[in-house]
Amino acid sequence: MVEEPGLSDQYPTASPWPVFVALGLALSEIGVFVGLFPVAVFGLILFGGSIAGILTESGYVERPWPTLLGVGAVLIVVAAAFTVWQVPAADIALSNVGTGPLLTRLVAVAVAGVVMIAMGGVASIMEQTAA
Repeated sequence: MVEEPGLSDQYPTASPWPVFVALGLALSEIGVFVGLFPVAVFGLILFGGSIAGILTESGYVERPWPTLLGVGAVLIVVAAAFTVWQVPAADIALSNVGTGPLLTRLVAVAVAGVVMIAMGGVASIMEQTAA
């Protein structure tokens, strides 16, 4: 009889999602706080996708796409709220992205949310048409 410590009979293998949640969170923090636009967007997408995956695997939701849509929407709302709260109204323009560190970081968060909504929406539509 071979026993694997830490694993139950219900779950024969360990889940990979916690590693991706931690990696996504770390990358998103580095990207947002240091100001690395691609790293911030990738880290937030990885974090949101991992949240959707872990909730699906654990049985809290049937499909990951609605969770992905929700996380994307939350990111957009948070980025918009911080923009209205912290950025002067005269500075909110597409031409100012890249010149001010705060606006650029908030745009990275919003872009990650838009990408997650696009991914969740396309996957949901493809899943419905395939069924």
